[in-house]
Formats: sequence, structure tokens, C-alpha cells
Amino acid sequence: MRTPDQPVLRDIVLVGGGHSHVGVLKRFAMDPVPGVRLTLICRDTHTPYSGMLPGYVAGHYSYDDVHIDLSRLAEFAGARFYRDEAIGLDRDRQRVVCRNRPEVPYDLLSINIGSSPRVADVDGAEKYTVPVKPIHGFNQRWLKLLSRVENHDGPLVIAVVGAGAGGVELLLAMQYRLRRELRQRGKDPNQLHFHLFDAAADILPTHNPRVRAVFRRTLADRGVTVHLGSPVVKVDAGQLRTEAGQSLGVDEVLWVTRAGGPAWLEQTGLALDEGRFIRVRDTLQTETDDNIFAAGDIANVVHHPREKAGVFAVRQGPPLADNLRRLATGRAPRDFRPQKRWLALISTGDRYAVASRGDLELHGAWVWRWKDWIDRRFMRRFTELPPMPEAVAMPDTAAARSREEAAQALSAVAMRCGGCGAKVGSTVLSRALSELRPVQRDDILVGLHAPDDAAVLRVPAGKAVVQTVDFFRAFIDDPYVFGRIAANHSLGDIFAMGAEAQSATAVATVPYGIEAKVEDVVFQMMAGAVDVLNDAGCALVGGHTGEGRELALGFAVNGLVDPDHILSKAGLCPGDALVLTKPIGTGTLLAAHARLAAKGRWIDTALASMVQSSRLASDCLRRHGARACTDVTGFGLLGHLIEMTRPSGVDAELSLSAIPVLPGAEETVAAGILSSLQPANVRLRRGIRDQARWREHPRYPLLFDPQTAGGLLAGVPKANAEACVRELKALGYPNTAIIGQVLAQERQGAIEPIRLCG
Repeated sequence: MRTPDQPVLRDIVLVGGGHSHVGVLKRFAMDPVPGVRLTLICRDTHTPYSGMLPGYVAGHYSYDDVHIDLSRLAEFAGARFYRDEAIGLDRDRQRVVCRNRPEVPYDLLSINIGSSPRVADVDGAEKYTVPVKPIHGFNQRWLKLLSRVENHDGPLVIAVVGAGAGGVELLLAMQYRLRRELRQRGKDPNQLHFHLFDAAADILPTHNPRVRAVFRRTLADRGVTVHLGSPVVKVDAGQLRTEAGQSLGVDEVLWVTRAGGPAWLEQTGLALDEGRFIRVRDTLQTETDDNIFAAGDIANVVHHPREKAGVFAVRQGPPLADNLRRLATGRAPRDFRPQKRWLALISTGDRYAVASRGDLELHGAWVWRWKDWIDRRFMRRFTELPPMPEAVAMPDTAAARSREEAAQALSAVAMRCGGCGAKVGSTVLSRALSELRPVQRDDILVGLHAPDDAAVLRVPAGKAVVQTVDFFRAFIDDPYVFGRIAANHSLGDIFAMGAEAQSATAVATVPYGIEAKVEDVVFQMMAGAVDVLNDAGCALVGGHTGEGRELALGFAVNGLVDPDHILSKAGLCPGDALVLTKPIGTGTLLAAHARLAAKGRWIDTALASMVQSSRLASDCLRRHGARACTDVTGFGLLGHLIEMTRPSGVDAELSLSAIPVLPGAEETVAAGILSSLQPANVRLRRGIRDQARWREHPRYPLLFDPQTAGGLLAGVPKANAEACVRELKALGYPNTAIIGQVLAQERQGAIEPIRLCG
């Protein structure tokens, strides 16, 4: 993540990762506005480019060929990436309501979420059809359909509802791919039967007669049965019916028509058309609210209506970015007029395409190669990212739209005080924390429910106190997720000791800025932390928040444990199985993310692992007789294992191939991308016997990879180990594995307690 050298004055929030918004991110990356921060909210990390989707379905492109990595692009643009789904707006308070996180405040908002099928309008369509839109979710649906067809024996009838360019192109791509797949499996491709339905009187109604004629011939040559002039009115299991009374037995139905905006838009008060598309002016601002823009399929530019095609969303990217920039800096937006004619390149599945523009029609294999060149050139704009621009030193106070904001901006960049003068103001803190609801415990006598100079806790009879502390700076731009990870990381030591978490005291630093922005960062971060603490039954009882250049968070955590049943590092016994509950690799992946060298889906998986609590794992390990345990964090797997073997007076054997590894971690370490703590951890290689033999193993460097909120490493009696692993997997730790065994110590005081095997 990039830390700006200036305070944030204006927040631009982008809802959706459509074609227009990827253009906005790229444009702001190359020419950032001082004091203006971008936040992207999108439920998917990889967004497909619609122009190449039929080629992907046909098998001409890989997944990565046709998807833009939003996580990587946002990192390049210095934008915060919130992987979530917007489900509403609070326009009075200027907040985006999200499904799984606190509301996100905005100064300017842009919506580019595409469209969704209105399958609810047709009886049975929602239950029995495969919707193609929204296209960001199509891949999973397509792969399921592909698998069903490949494993089907006998005749198969596939219907596509929607005979526009999108429906025809998708049908031909599917037919080409599925016939080829069946042929490769020794099955008869002629058992596939395709039908195309539409209420219109002709296919591709927005294109010229010559284009329609080419596709009529192509469909006929490919054996596709076309049903026009009557809408589909009912879909049942295995049957499709039209208004004219026609009935067809079907095995699969794909829906490529009747798209519209999501239902939640109706509650926003924004002006919508009959399809729930947002009505926007020539500036791409909504008719209702000057601070809200819309682009792409979800927008209806009322003075310049156009069909829903990706070319318009792409062309709207630059004017949208320019108008967001202009409004954020106090200037008037400019009108945008889309082209009256546009080039459509429509493929026929088999590396052949038709060009359509006005009355023009061209077709041939060369048109497909032309389309392929155009599409790949477009994708390179978002995959081959140039060096990041230099950070801008001072904020542009023009971004502040009032004297009060300008004064706050100047105050924010003034020389900052040290000591207690560096604390975040009490008013900001009280507002941010007032919305949090920490769990209440009877053994907390004085805490946030009755603030005082310090918390007061009661220690129940027969219990001992476990204390630990952790603190680190943010490594992602999402303060809510960072708060969850920081709390989870801090709780790890408590669970590793077999203790119950009782209370936590927070210590945080927050980048300086105007009060409203600081308040939101504190709230988002602490909301994530409190979610995790509450789930663990751990009460947040106080803390300290100060200013700093970077966002950072840590916790001092108290726990309670039965002193006769402490899981210490010193309890390993020869014959124990070594069980690891989470995969390793967070250090190298986070380092790669900072260098734009990690795929977004790798980071998604790493973050999902880091936010997973070890509480249930700790309980399970104790039930199965674990006698020693530790959480794998900064010293890496090897460092923490050595910390267990030495006080236990044992040796250990690790199987490199058995160690669970996060997706992408082997690739990034192979590329030489390592955490900054890795060199210090590598010094522990002297603890490995015959370590020179294993240096070339692809997983060897990961032994030293520092982990954030890593899993638990425990010694479990061999007789219980398999059952323990099965239960851990059932509890939601799918990567749990037996990674080695504990051995009797060969030589007392030996400095090489670890033996490796392949």
C-alpha cells in the first residue's frame, strides 16, 4: 500500500469494477490529485472484459487473459480496495451501505455496476436458467455448465434466450467449445442441439441487414434452431414455453435478455428509468444528485440513449475521470457526447468475426485477428502497468470546497506536536468509538462501559492470567479488514496457550488529516477489530490512539487459563505428530502485492486465512490431547518450531511436501520476492541438519517466511492425529495437515534439531 504524503481532503468512492471505473483508476494513477483519495468497492477481485468473454468461452483465451485484476490496479492507483458488495445508499449522510462491512462515507460517488437479468419477470426463469449477466459472476456459472455438459451422456438440448449480438455470440462460442470438448472425449458432438429464442422479429435488431444476414447463415450452417417473434413466458425444470404456445424440452437455458438495475437502487431516491437504470445528464451526473455519477450499462444518458455495449462504458471512462477530478477540485464538470456510430466486432466462435458499423459489414478470419489485436491492446493497458508516479508533497486546497475545510487542510499539514500533543483528539475518538459495541463481561469491573484511567479486571478463582502484546503497521488499504487481522493476530498467542481471551487494550497510530477522515479511519479499523474480539468473547476495555505517518494497530490482550492445563511450547514428546492448522506464505505474498507482482486472488486467499480465528482450532487440539502449541507468526514456521524443540528437549522432522502453502507463495518466492524480515529468519537455517541439501527445494524459502495471523502448530499424540485433522477440517480449517513428527533428541544440546524430508 502507498502512504500519501498529504492529508485526505476529498473521498471519491467507486462502486463496481466495470469498464468505466478501471479507466478512472488508470487515469488517476497516472495523474493523481493531491488530497483526493479513491476507494473502490467491488465484490470481485477480477473483473472480466466483456469484449473477450466469448473468446474465453470458446477456449481461445485463459481466465487471466480476459480478466482485469482490480486489486493490483487499485494498488497501482493508490486507491483503497474494499472487496464487498454495495446494497444501498444513505444520501443524506453520504454513505454507501455494504453487505459485510460498515458504511463507507463519500464526498463524490460513481456507480458502474453493470446490469442484472430481470429473470423474476418470467415465471421460473430465476430458478431454472443460467443468467449471463452480471458478467463478473458468469465464470463460475459457465464452468459448472461446462462440467455438466462434459459429463453428460446422450442428447443434450441447450437454449439461449436473447438473440441480440451478445446472445448470438455467446451461443456460437459455447457451441464451438462444447462440440470440441465432446469430440476430444470420444463422444458424438452431434448430440448437442442449440435453440435461440427472442421476442423480436429478427436477430441482432440493432445491426444492419447485411450483418444479420451473415449471422442467419452462420446459425443455419451450425444447425441452430431459431425461434423469433414470441417471448419466453415460462421456464420449468426441463421445459421452456413461449407466449405463442410453443413448448420445448431443454436441459440447459441461458438467459441473455431483459437486463436491468438491481432492486436496491429503487430505495436510493435517484431518478431511474423503467429498467431501473440510473438517469444521468451529459456530464454523467445523476439527474437527482450532483455528487453521484453513473456510467456503463447501469447508466441511461437521457439525451444520448445507446444500446448496452461495452464500447460505451470504455469510452465513458476518461470523461468520467475528468469530471470527478474537476468536481473534487471545485471546478464545473463538462458535457460528454457519445459517438453516434460505433464499431462492433462480433465473433462466431471459431476465430472468425463480423465487423458492424452503421451500414458497414465486413467478415472473415482477418476480422477476428483484428478484434484479437484490439482486445489484447486494451487489456495491456491494465496488465502492463508503468512505474508508479512520484508522490506529491503538498495537498491542493482547491479540493476543499469551504473555508472551514481549507483551514482544516492547512492545519493538518502544519508541524505536528509530539508527546501527548500527538494524540488523536478526544472529540474525534468519542464519535468514532460511540458506534462500537464491545462485548460485555461480568469480570470487567471498569472498562469502556465506565471509562476511567485504567481498566479493572477480576481474575476468577482457579484461573491464571495470560498476557501478550502485538503491534504492526497496516499492509493493506482497507482499515476494516486490517483491524480484523490485527485483532486476530493479537489473539493468536492467547489461543496458542489454550487460554480464553478476556480483555484487550488497543494501541493505534492514524495518519494525520482533517477530523472527518481521521474519524472514519478509526471507526472502520476498530469496527473490524471489535467484530473479531466480540466473536472471541474478548472485551475491548480501552486504548491509546496517536498520530503517525502510517496506519498501525496493536493490542495488549489478557486471557484466563487453568494453570494445570497450559499449552506451552515446552510440551512436545517423541512420537507426537506435528499439526499445522493454516497454510503459510503471507510474508512473500504481501511483499509481492506491494510490488504489483501478486495476483488479486492470491491476496484474497491470504487475507481470508489471516482473518480466520484460531479459537476453535485451539479447542479442538486440546480435545485431542495436544501437549504443546504455538502460533506461527513473525519468526516463520522454522523459527517457531525451533522455539518448541529446544525447551522440550526433542528433535523434529518436517516434510516439505506436506506443509500447506497459500496459492501463489511458491511463485513469488521463486521470483525472489521476500519479506523484509526474511533475512533475519534465514539465520535460523543453522537449526536444520544437512540444510545445504534442501536449499533448491521450492518450499525451502517458505520455512523462513514471516506469517501474519498464522495458524497453530501443535504436537498431538500420534494415535489422535488423524482424527484431530479430520475434525479441524470440518471446523473450517481446510488446509490443516500433519507436517512432520517429533523425534527423540539425538544429542543433548545439539544446534541442529530439525531434519527435513521431501
